[in-house]
Amino acid sequence: MTSTTVPVIFDLDGTLVDPAGGITDGIAAALTEHGLAVPSQDLLDAMVGPKLSDSLLNVAAVPPAMLKAVIRTYRMHYLDSGIAQSRLYPGIVDLLDGYVEAGRPVAVATQKPQALAHIVLEHHKIARRFLTIKGSAADETAAAAGPVGKTGIIAAAMTALGTQHAVMVGDRAQDVAGALANGLDCIGVSWGFAPDGELEAAGAVAVVHDTAGLRAKVEELENVRAAALSEVRNDGAV
Repeated sequence: MTSTTVPVIFDLDGTLVDPAGGITDGIAAALTEHGLAVPSQDLLDAMVGPKLSDSLLNVAAVPPAMLKAVIRTYRMHYLDSGIAQSRLYPGIVDLLDGYVEAGRPVAVATQKPQALAHIVLEHHKIARRFLTIKGSAADETAAAAGPVGKTGIIAAAMTALGTQHAVMVGDRAQDVAGALANGLDCIGVSWGFAPDGELEAAGAVAVVHDTAGLRAKVEELENVRAAALSEVRNDGAV
């Protein structure tokens, strides 16, 4: 890896992996089992990406006293059938393979519990392509030690990569916000779950529509960084 090679940090659901109903069906089933109202499909889709406990409280109006039980029921559904419903988005394997072959470090930063993120990535046989996989604590309802929120999880991935510079790739506003809080550019992907305009409004440096566009934008940002570093070195030498 050269000094100007930009590591890429990926979100998981909606960016690398299409849950294909595995998440929303699991949430609906868990709410039903606990006698709670199931939100509309649009609201269920909006729950993909943000921290699950926050979405259950704020979108599905789960009573705080029932939160742990609902999450536990959801996890059982997700492990039993939800992961099997998911699929990789088109072009992801070739993109990752190209990065690995070129020596570009890649990582995952997701608000999904870290152990579960490993299981999903292993299921799709891409886990070993990543130098590090960072996620939330196993108990999403606890104020546990470790990364907190997308900002903390991205920071943990950067620390594990041993870098202060990277590009974040994600499909929701919290991916952009977490990247900006860490001083990173975020490239939004249009194939995820963000409503129209969300990524642009959040401050994404670009929104791409396929992996070819993503690859090109990463290279563009890398070239801009290389030119800036060259200019700094030349100025310093004068």
